[in-house]
Amino acid sequence: MSEGTNRRGRCPTVAGSSFCAPRGRRSGETAGRTGVHEHTVGKWRRRFAERRIEGLSDEYRSGRPRNVTDDKVAEVVELTLNTMPKDATHWSVRSMAEKTGVSHTTVHRIWSAFSLKPHRSETFKLSTDPLFVDEVQDIVGLYMAPPDRAVVLCVDETSQIQALDRTQPVLPMAPGVAERRTHDYARHGTTTLFAALDVATGAVIGKCSRRHRATEFLGFLEEVEAAAPEGLDVHLVMDNYATHKTEKVRAWLARRRHWHVHFTPTSASWLNQVERWFAELTRKKLQRGVHLSVAELNADIMSFIDAHNEKPKPYKWVKSADEILASVGRFCLKANKLSVNEEV
Repeated sequence: MSEGTNRRGRCPTVAGSSFCAPRGRRSGETAGRTGVHEHTVGKWRRRFAERRIEGLSDEYRSGRPRNVTDDKVAEVVELTLNTMPKDATHWSVRSMAEKTGVSHTTVHRIWSAFSLKPHRSETFKLSTDPLFVDEVQDIVGLYMAPPDRAVVLCVDETSQIQALDRTQPVLPMAPGVAERRTHDYARHGTTTLFAALDVATGAVIGKCSRRHRATEFLGFLEEVEAAAPEGLDVHLVMDNYATHKTEKVRAWLARRRHWHVHFTPTSASWLNQVERWFAELTRKKLQRGVHLSVAELNADIMSFIDAHNEKPKPYKWVKSADEILASVGRFCLKANKLSVNEEV
């Protein structure tokens, strides 16, 4: 058996390259064929010849010995999760380092290893709607399995959109310099945007109005009716805002038997897909926009809708009702457990 083969006659492979050489092949020739240095080929051939397969394993590498014990790691994690500093609501890497006697880089590595981010905080709101389960199943069913010969529209309005102008000119972006604007602004009025998102296509019907009473909402529904395809049922997904439930609105909907309303649960606006589109409008157009009048703001919003409808793209709903309810259930159990521990 040659030096470059194992006991079964197979060629050992290290780091994706074969260092086995047929009988009579030199290390230099093997190095040229595998793209590594000749000394590397010689080292691995020698180790394989001396210790066979065991010689191909990495050997112990010297380095600085570990000086942070498991107990110290546990202390940092426990303090991070269960305590807070005297002068703050959460720990920083430096305040934790001072508390535990380790370096701030060590604290950072420990937090990264355990996915701890004390500087971050998120909000939540649990719905107390007694029909929460039924309404989630109803609306998610519309998204994931829409009925035949029907159009599903997510309807809502966002009010108090401000026409804002900066008190000084905006300085444009330059190489190495971000766009700059003053922190203060001048208000030039507000507008309300009514919008209906077609779940199947992603197209949006929008209308700007000075107010958001039931009268304006009815006017918007009439525009939706005019734009909706004839001969199809219309399913509206909207929240429990008082404007949506006035006598005039109920009477108008009752006269249209092919229209069906699906109300989202209380404090569960995330079920309405048009809210996702509102966030996109804010991020792309309104957040950094400069408008000298409400008319200018309205025109900018409508131009955004027109551009969006040129290439509409629907939002893909991926979670089933059962998955959503199971996730909410786990969160409730966790929250209840935390509250019980605090009381104890």
